[in-house]
Amino acid sequence: MTKKNPLSFQLNVDDFLPATDAEKQSLTQMRPGVSYWKDAMRRLWKNKVAMVSLGVILIIMVFSFIVPMFYPYRYEQQIRGSEYLRPMTYSAEEQARIDAGEKVFPHILGTDYLGRDYAVRVMVGSRISLLVGLIASAIILIIGSTYGAISGFFGGWVDLVMMRIVDIIYTVPDILLIVLISVSIRDPMEKLATLPAFQWVQTVGVNLISIFIVFALLYWVGMARIVRGQVLTLKQNEYVTAAKALGASNGRIIRKHLLTNCIGTLIVTTTLQIPSSIFTESFLSFLGLGVAIPLPSLGSLASAALNGLNSYPYLLLSPALLISLIILSFNLFGDGLRDAFDPKLKQ
Repeated sequence: MTKKNPLSFQLNVDDFLPATDAEKQSLTQMRPGVSYWKDAMRRLWKNKVAMVSLGVILIIMVFSFIVPMFYPYRYEQQIRGSEYLRPMTYSAEEQARIDAGEKVFPHILGTDYLGRDYAVRVMVGSRISLLVGLIASAIILIIGSTYGAISGFFGGWVDLVMMRIVDIIYTVPDILLIVLISVSIRDPMEKLATLPAFQWVQTVGVNLISIFIVFALLYWVGMARIVRGQVLTLKQNEYVTAAKALGASNGRIIRKHLLTNCIGTLIVTTTLQIPSSIFTESFLSFLGLGVAIPLPSLGSLASAALNGLNSYPYLLLSPALLISLIILSFNLFGDGLRDAFDPKLKQ
């Protein structure tokens, strides 16, 4: 076989021989198939900011729901002679008990003007704020997703009428409505609370019930618009046409095909709605429209701390920092969920 001249334009025939099985195997890169959910969880796990935020949320939940069960003080317990104690200090009576050899648990965050341990009140207050945020977001999810799916699926004059109702609700001032509802339902709720099955109304307070009512009346409109936009796109797909051809009812198509394929958007939107609900509850409690005394929330604790701000600034610092930490953590975790569930951001 003669050696090819390097200056020749003649092609080398050996370069066009079929590849062997070993060469094909070396060039094959197999990747195991992953589902949409598994791929989204994988990308969420790689998001360090979102995972740190999730860890902070879990720590706050343990701090709010579990630690008060073992804490030696109760949130409504008043200790005489312990008014306005600074953090990690004791009253004269408690110091005398310590000198006598008795063990006394310190007031980690001090006490308030009634001698109540402030740490346990902050724990219970964060529990109330979290519960309000979670319950309100669940109410918004149920009402908003149902309303938006119906509007987007039927379209036409149904969509026109339903969306005009949404536009009208957007113009209603929520704070004024909360005040009006609180005043109007106070007497009926107080009568209802006398029944054994409704004694929980006295515990949570009429104002908190009015907050839930307003969330159910007003705050679902954003969720409805998002779901409507998703449904308008999804209902054009072939599987929806196939379901109609097979005789599936409209309700089944909405439940099984449309809302199921919106689940990623619903999770992200609901997660981002939780900090907004918590902030709204804290703001209303700060104005005195929140939970009933002596049950605390972070907003009511911050409002009560303003009276002694110059002398006892630490009473405002704890609830304010906790509100900021909760809202920031939920926002960052919601952003991580949005990045994980958005197929357009897949790398």
